[in-house]
Amino acid sequence: MTGLLVGLSEQNVDLRVAELVIGTSAGSTLAAQLGSKVSLKELFRRMVDSSTQTREITPDPRLLESFQRARSTFAVTPDRAERIRQIGEWALETPTVAESVRRVVVEARLPSHTWPDSNLLIVAIDALSGEMTVFDRNSGVDLVNAVAASCAVPGIWPPVTIQDRRYMDGGVRSAENADLAKGYARVVILSPMGTTLPRIGGGGLNEQIEILREAGGKTYLVNPDAKSRRALGLNPLSPDTRRPAAEAGRKQGRHIAADLAAFWRKPPA
Repeated sequence: MTGLLVGLSEQNVDLRVAELVIGTSAGSTLAAQLGSKVSLKELFRRMVDSSTQTREITPDPRLLESFQRARSTFAVTPDRAERIRQIGEWALETPTVAESVRRVVVEARLPSHTWPDSNLLIVAIDALSGEMTVFDRNSGVDLVNAVAASCAVPGIWPPVTIQDRRYMDGGVRSAENADLAKGYARVVILSPMGTTLPRIGGGGLNEQIEILREAGGKTYLVNPDAKSRRALGLNPLSPDTRRPAAEAGRKQGRHIAADLAAFWRKPPA
């Protein structure tokens, strides 16, 4: 996604001027980074230059295997709300790295630990109740904690403690949570994993797009192209994907810039 935004900006398409930015999971990291004073070009360099890359943790392969097995188990539960609660229960019980260790990693990713003045929403899931929680600058929650919660992939990273609750990855509800932009005239949706992969919580993007359209909004969906999918590989959580994914995204951004610009700059009806 960082590469994609850089590629677009090199063709004079700047999505940072959006009135609302919604960040989920890895997208919450990028959304928070965009609110800092660090340029897109510098954010890109931090992805592709090994001397400036922040420290990341490579997920334990055994946890990844457990995650895949659990996904198949949860998929048979027909009720979506109950399925999300089951995922949360499993996330709370699965031993991973310590919260403090994971927080240091997320903290290092963010150039600024202060909420931006812009309208930024970061999505997480209450691991106990399964309910969606949306953090913003008025929620009284530390930005690093909000991002860490939104990125807490169940069974891979620990749920994040905020006040007296614990939160897991907002992607359990939806990888995009685009329906939170309901009421806006134009919505650009960046779906880094694409819409063809199964969703852990079962929420589909198409129904969210329909919600936006019924409210009068126009949408532009960006899925990863073939080169970006290859760059992400079989384990997109691996730190080794940073450079190839960023470079592939940059090329894709340049390629779609003219088409996206026609959508983004069109005066609303």
